Amino acid sequence: MSNPGELDSRPITSTAQLAEYFEEGSKPREQWLIGTEHEKFAFRRPDMGGDYQPVAYEPNGIGDILAGVEKRGFEEIRDNGALIGLKSDGGSISLEPGGQFELSGAPLRSIHDTRAEFAAHFKTILPVAGPMGIAFSLLGFHPLATREQMPWMPKSRYKIMRDYMPKVGTLGHDMMLRTCTVQTNLDFGSERDMREKLRISLLLQPVSTAMFANSPFTEGKPNGYLSYRAHVWTDTDNQRSGIPALFLEENFGFERYVDYLLDVPMYFVARDGKLIDVAGASFRDFLAGKIEKLRGITPTMGDFADHTTTVFTDVRIKRFLEMRGADAGSPAMMLAHSAFWTGLLYDPAAQAAALSLVNEAPWQEYAAMRAAVPREGLRAKAPRGTALDLARQAVAIADQGLRARGLGEEIYLTPLHQIVGGGPTQAENWLWRFEKVWRGDVKAIFRESAI
Repeated sequence: MSNPGELDSRPITSTAQLAEYFEEGSKPREQWLIGTEHEKFAFRRPDMGGDYQPVAYEPNGIGDILAGVEKRGFEEIRDNGALIGLKSDGGSISLEPGGQFELSGAPLRSIHDTRAEFAAHFKTILPVAGPMGIAFSLLGFHPLATREQMPWMPKSRYKIMRDYMPKVGTLGHDMMLRTCTVQTNLDFGSERDMREKLRISLLLQPVSTAMFANSPFTEGKPNGYLSYRAHVWTDTDNQRSGIPALFLEENFGFERYVDYLLDVPMYFVARDGKLIDVAGASFRDFLAGKIEKLRGITPTMGDFADHTTTVFTDVRIKRFLEMRGADAGSPAMMLAHSAFWTGLLYDPAAQAAALSLVNEAPWQEYAAMRAAVPREGLRAKAPRGTALDLARQAVAIADQGLRARGLGEEIYLTPLHQIVGGGPTQAENWLWRFEKVWRGDVKAIFRESAI
């Protein structure tokens, strides 16, 4: 979850104004950029007295890492006095509820730039964390700690979400505390282009989940899933997650999306540096002046922008599209994630081929695949075969799309070519090592997945 955005105090005068907010995100093709976000678990290193346990905010913890990084030229972000994020050069560092360290990368021209951004990020944080006995692991779900062993970060919105989550699902706290993802953010050129990209990416998101599966352990043991992170999302808060059917309607557009958002339950409204807890109330009622806690408060575009960040669908619409279906993984796999979606959606011929591919079956078959892939991965049933069959076709289209861009970015698809060619996913590799190499000791995964 990102740091707070810039305050936009313009009052909301109509729902058409809200649709225009998204329309303003449309850009000509030559201005399309690529943003990559990823999260990682911090752990205490055994060579410096730790035992792979999670890292609290303080003492000698996450807050001190942020303070050390701030000295390297970053601008601080505070919440009630606590340092909870940093900004620099169009990107930012933020904290997930359990102390997961997130890089929200700047919008960049190519995957080569993303690779350089990753390297610079790691070069910045590791010299600060290392002397403190802290390292970082790239996995989709915490393989060792119980929910109770995970710390909570001092971020106001997380207190509100912590109290609300048990009311709407059984795994919300697990989502907050014990999951990590990689996310690719891509632009669209118009409402129609957004609709096409959204359809492609929503229906192929289960394929992405299967290829990038990287969370087969819970509390030290195999959990029966390849992507337990993806399973967690099935019972977190279904009013704001998953694959909403209306996103796939022929007439879906910015106005329909606004109509959906107005009824998604809110979490908070920010005023004077504080958050007002209105969890469960609708933005529609806020606009109508029906929320008692918000009497006399005029809804602003900043309030609406904040609200859009509390939607957790597999693909989220902002003034760009966010691909949200994959586990965090190795740097090579996270670059492959950006390459996969860029290849599918940033070349006209590739986008047309991908749209034709997903239109060959009704969306209900993709929804069934989404339900199966957390446990079955690429073996899950898919339209016209298995998820692996569909993945092979999608990766081939992405490869063609990247080659058409002419930047040499197709090299970043190498890990996916290996997987669709019959190689193991990250989760399958860890399970094999757990049985054959680690002798049942899951702690070894921290060493082998560390950056």
